[in-house]
Amino acid sequence: MKKIMLIGKSGCGKTTLVQAILNKELISKKTQSFEYHQCILDTPGEYIEYRNYIRAIISEAVNYDIIAFLQDATQENCIFPPNFAYIFSKKVVGIVTKIDVDHCNLKLAEECLRRAGVKEIYYVSSYNKIGIDELRKLLL
Repeated sequence: MKKIMLIGKSGCGKTTLVQAILNKELISKKTQSFEYHQCILDTPGEYIEYRNYIRAIISEAVNYDIIAFLQDATQENCIFPPNFAYIFSKKVVGIVTKIDVDHCNLKLAEECLRRAGVKEIYYVSSYNKIGIDELRKLLL
């Protein structure tokens, strides 16, 4: 199974997505440090929100096959710097979360990920299990 690292803003749904992929009960909680779950690394949002932590993400990324940028479809801003995906010398995918929320903006979320250099994008709802099987296939 491939190993994936999830990167995204606090509250974008990284931990909930991990739980959905692993068929666990969905319980919202704040990730305080790197959390390793089988083949998935859940990173704290602060590691992308505060630029002085980005080095930790980059150095840990060497241990993973896939880097996933998560963009919350309900957010109005982009957290990833332009062309950020090119820092990693491996497969980088985008995951748009919360696609089932009434006030989501899928176009803006996709634009944020494309601007960051992502070519392959998945659309998910952890609560309604939309797109979860596609992510599981990505890890096989």
